[in-house]
Amino acid sequence: MKDDKAEMTQGMDQYLTFMLDGEEYGINILKVMGIQGWQKTTMIPNAPSYVVGLINLRGEVVPIIDLRKHFNLDANDYHARTVVIIVRVKQPDKERTVGLVVDAVSEVYNIEAAEIRPAPEFGEGVEGEYIRGLVLVEEKMVILLEIDRLIDWGRLSGLGVADDEVQEDELVAESAV
Repeated sequence: MKDDKAEMTQGMDQYLTFMLDGEEYGINILKVMGIQGWQKTTMIPNAPSYVVGLINLRGEVVPIIDLRKHFNLDANDYHARTVVIIVRVKQPDKERTVGLVVDAVSEVYNIEAAEIRPAPEFGEGVEGEYIRGLVLVEEKMVILLEIDRLIDWGRLSGLGVADDEVQEDELVAESAV
């Protein structure tokens, strides 16, 4: 007897979608480790403007990136309902954990690869390499992101989060306060 459910999802990937400034974006759910509320971060001097700081997540130092700032959108205030999606990002040397600040989490959709349309060419000066493609879901356009390309670890490595020898003691002590 065939497994109808397995047959239905073969050739499909699941995407967690979230909102930013009224637009819906999606990332492959296999990259998502969890979703949590906002917590205070430890600020990093000379960090890119979209890096809001570091947190201690179960003993791991995790950079928190505000996707609104990364996409050059107007900033939002952080409050109790601010959402952080924790993701695993594949880098050339290993996988790393990063938190992404978004406006809200929306849905999980099953999307067939054939449904994904390539992102349009934006011309010089507009970075689009982190857009996997576009898909129409329930009559709305969803922008699918390549999370491994979105996070520029070269810029983050100078923040002390690239090495496993980061001063975690400070973050552990701070989160205990």
